[in-house]
Amino acid sequence: MAEKATPPRLVLFNSMTKKKQPFQPVVEGRKEPFKPLVEGKVSMFVCGITPYDLSHVGHARAYVAFDVLYRYLKFLGNEVEYVRNFTDIDNKIIKRANEAGETVESLSSRFINEFSLDMDELQCLPPTREPRVTEHIEHVIELITKKGMFTSFPEYLQLSGRILDRNRAGERVAMDTRKRNPADFALWKSAKEGEPFWESPWGPGRPGWHIECSAMSAHCLGHVFDIHGGGKDLIFPHHENEVAQSRAAYPESEVKCWMHNGFVNKDDQKMSKSENNFFTIRDVWNDLKTTKVLDESFMKLLRTINSDLDDLKVLKQLKGKTLKRACLSEEQLQEQIEERTAARKQAV
Repeated sequence: MAEKATPPRLVLFNSMTKKKQPFQPVVEGRKEPFKPLVEGKVSMFVCGITPYDLSHVGHARAYVAFDVLYRYLKFLGNEVEYVRNFTDIDNKIIKRANEAGETVESLSSRFINEFSLDMDELQCLPPTREPRVTEHIEHVIELITKKGMFTSFPEYLQLSGRILDRNRAGERVAMDTRKRNPADFALWKSAKEGEPFWESPWGPGRPGWHIECSAMSAHCLGHVFDIHGGGKDLIFPHHENEVAQSRAAYPESEVKCWMHNGFVNKDDQKMSKSENNFFTIRDVWNDLKTTKVLDESFMKLLRTINSDLDDLKVLKQLKGKTLKRACLSEEQLQEQIEERTAARKQAV
């Protein structure tokens, strides 16, 4: 009797434990790893873009990487709840909207549509859900008002492995002199003149960057879910602060596996818009389309050359048959041609 094939095993590198570990989905209501007897359910949250411009190849790497994971989890027979958000309210969006003379909502929606087109070109499967921050303001406020939200978190910096005394504001955010400690981060930003705002118990304003993902992931997937992913530049401060505020509000909060993709480098530096050393996904596609046209032209020329070579082969075969019938070698034929040529010259 043939042995049953061993089902494929998925091993992931967990940024929190700094180890590779076999992946086992969690079950709602249980924190322990649990391998279901039937097809499992996997919950995955990946931090999405801030839609104020066309996305670059660094973004493409992240979303292609997690698309591969998404596909493989489905291939293993899991029902996957894949959530990827849009940070559709941000300083960069506000600045770009003012420069373009359009509303924040209009600009962010436009670049969300452009991003979707890019993902289609890359053949990435659409996530199960794509929430926008502006659709979850009430959940952000609800999270901030939780008891214990403002207490210190003893396990802070476990994800990034940094030391608090040497802590800085981080690569993704600028230093704010109003902070008592560089590690402090805003849960809610007070409204400024001319900027979008929402009412809250602390006055009009908008969510801080980190609280948005904590609120959306909890609302969409619950407080315990399987995978949280993004680029490794998000480990600190973004994901580190997510852990702190989520656990402060809900001590049972847990992500089973934190995953982070590497960078795309250009000129030995991380590709980023802040460094202005990037090229967009759209740029690459346009270049590839140009290359495809050139390739097609080259192949057409090659087919023509091959056709001519085939004709030459036929002519060579005919020449061989003719010489054979005339009982002549190629050297004898050449001698006769030279003799006749010389005779014609003498006659002239």
